[in-house]
Amino acid sequence: MSGQPARWSQATIYTDMWADPDDDPRNSEGVSADGELVTLQDYLASYRMTLRMKCEGLDAEQLARRSVPPSTMSLLGLLRHLAEVERDWRNWIKDGDPLPKLYGEKDADFDGAVSEQAEVDAAYSDLAREQAATDAELAKHPDLGERLGKDGIAARELMVHRIEEYARHCGHADLLRECIDGRVGQ
Repeated sequence: MSGQPARWSQATIYTDMWADPDDDPRNSEGVSADGELVTLQDYLASYRMTLRMKCEGLDAEQLARRSVPPSTMSLLGLLRHLAEVERDWRNWIKDGDPLPKLYGEKDADFDGAVSEQAEVDAAYSDLAREQAATDAELAKHPDLGERLGKDGIAARELMVHRIEEYARHCGHADLLRECIDGRVGQ
């Protein structure tokens, strides 16, 4: 016995998937929306939901577990990191002084991810607040070619970078979750 959790899935039709397609909240009926901005927003929403799905059903200890030593990465750390990143993206949009860090310098978002329910609750709250604030700021700039902030980053580039950041970390979340309880990704 290796001590590693067995692989498992809630899916019954495609047992290598996280959930059956009919039960997957990321699947929608009908034709996708038209337009580049709406498409980018849909992809971002899907990755955000994927991250939440990877974390659901776990307690504070499991969320804070660092599954691949010596890495400090954990699911809770990813939630905190993405809250920090959302805040930082607003610094790219605006010309003024940067917003202060939520958790401190360097890797504090991961290092401070401790297994306390208050930390878990705060991380979810921080992430929701920072996502909403960044979404609201970007909603003021619907022209994806518009150059934003002191560095003149295109709104399109910022949207694509946000999708890339969530997609990359959803891949990390797949591996972290499988190490915790064997649940496989989709």
